[in-house]
Amino acid sequence: MASTACFLHHHALTTASARSSSSQRQVVNVKQNQIVICRAQKQAAQEEDGAVNVSRRLALTVLIGAAALGSKVSPADAAYGESANVFGKPKTNTDFLPYAGPGFKLSIPAKWNPSKEVEYPGQVLRYEDNFDTTTNVAVTITPTDKKSITDYGSPEEFLTKVDYLLGKQAYFGKTDSEGGFDSGAVATANILESSSQVVDGKPYYYLSVLTRTADGDEGGKHQLITATVKDGKLYILKAQAGDKRWFKGARKFVESTASSFSVA
Repeated sequence: MASTACFLHHHALTTASARSSSSQRQVVNVKQNQIVICRAQKQAAQEEDGAVNVSRRLALTVLIGAAALGSKVSPADAAYGESANVFGKPKTNTDFLPYAGPGFKLSIPAKWNPSKEVEYPGQVLRYEDNFDTTTNVAVTITPTDKKSITDYGSPEEFLTKVDYLLGKQAYFGKTDSEGGFDSGAVATANILESSSQVVDGKPYYYLSVLTRTADGDEGGKHQLITATVKDGKLYILKAQAGDKRWFKGARKFVESTASSFSVA
């Protein structure tokens, strides 16, 4: 028989004006995102009243200063350390696609494909990684007489009632296999994390389980389970990845998918 070991384990340019009784008054309006072109003009030599010539360098300095005061930071300008959003549109997360099912919704990795394989009772959805079918997500909906997920007891007690989600082994005989298994045991399930959370007034259970089988590969499987009850139905999402792929980038997709699940 298989044994299951469970362990709890974020303006105008102030107007540039030459103040002289006989010289012309020039006003340059600086608008947002407008290019300012400066052209120097010759002024009359000295006036009889002793007016001071405005040098070309001073005129340019005044105009440039006015341009700085009159301009505003565009939404497309990037803050230090951020990439520029040239077109001014908010970035979208292209790694996931929204999915709405019968009474529930979640986000599915964009590179996962729908699968026709049915593993569990009441299964209504299954997607798998296009590179590795071991990495997948499934959603089941089954009738229940419970009013809330908490009626099943603790998250650990709930898991014992749906342990079929943790998979099946191909070997059921006696064995003294190596790899940390007890004599006669060919599978283990360690609870790495369990928690409960209330979302929109409805309690959810979350469990992270690492399973290993003597006949398995990938060093075991990380299986994340999200469950809740609504209107006499038990909703369960299970997302998983092999231990090797978990540490090679699959963790991000499995965890994000599991945490995105909610009932409508």
